Amino acid sequence: MVSILVSLIVAGIAGWLTCKLMGMDGNIVLNVFLGILGGTVGSILLSLVGIHGSGFIGNVIVAVIGSCVVVWLVNKIKR
Repeated sequence: MVSILVSLIVAGIAGWLTCKLMGMDGNIVLNVFLGILGGTVGSILLSLVGIHGSGFIGNVIVAVIGSCVVVWLVNKIKR
């Protein structure tokens, strides 16, 4: 139960940071969704180059990188 709560907190922080970095307006649901999706994408992409996030800060960084990639791809597809 605690790990799920920590994961949601990491996702929320990562999504919020992504919204700030990418100039988006987002609510808490969007932030958590972006963080979860970004964590998955970031883990996959960074594992391909041999980088793994460890600990709270490492997981946030990986999720932010993945979320930024997701937002960038969505913006490219929308154009």
